[in-house]
Amino acid sequence: MPIDMQKRAINRLKVVLAEQTKTNKWLAEQLHKNETTVSRWCTNETQPSMDNLVEIARLLGVDVRDLINPTKNSNNYEN
Repeated sequence: MPIDMQKRAINRLKVVLAEQTKTNKWLAEQLHKNETTVSRWCTNETQPSMDNLVEIARLLGVDVRDLINPTKNSNNYEN
């Protein structure tokens, strides 16, 4: 049976936006994207492209890796 990727929280976009008291609407406006698209990213229904992740990181002033849930139990990005 195929793995349902939509059920996994791949990105941390919703969390990082909340930490910075930013909204989906704000991000959609900054990226010139539809609010529904950003909402789907925030709920992990779909994932933003790498280009969009890099731009989101720039807008939020964070490392792009902070927008993605780790796949290993490590706090060290060098691993």
